[in-house]
Amino acid sequence: MMEAQRAIVLQDHLPALADALGWVILAIELFGALILLVGLARFIAAYVGSELAGPTGVERHSRANVGRILLARYILMALEVFIVADLLMVLLSMSMTNLLFLGLLVLIRSVVSYFLEHELKAIREDGAP
Repeated sequence: MMEAQRAIVLQDHLPALADALGWVILAIELFGALILLVGLARFIAAYVGSELAGPTGVERHSRANVGRILLARYILMALEVFIVADLLMVLLSMSMTNLLFLGLLVLIRSVVSYFLEHELKAIREDGAP
């Protein structure tokens, strides 16, 4: 009988490095979450500012679009950071399952990024005089 091939796991060969890398990944993911929270705070501030902008619809619309652009940029930045964390996670356990999972995550995040960029372009064109 053939013995099933076992995935190469960094933890088996260099446990101290794997543990340190785990902490680095956690720090990167927390940084990505912080980027999202900062983006959300700036979006809320822009939204509140657009609502307090006065009676003109043009000014409100313009400020609301600025908030949407800010939020989209922060989401895109956070997605890039999360991809770095996912790449490092694959290093911890080199299995085909994790590699396929990473590929799926990158694909989903790329699609989200594409549509966010498309929306940003539409917002910019809408705001042009």
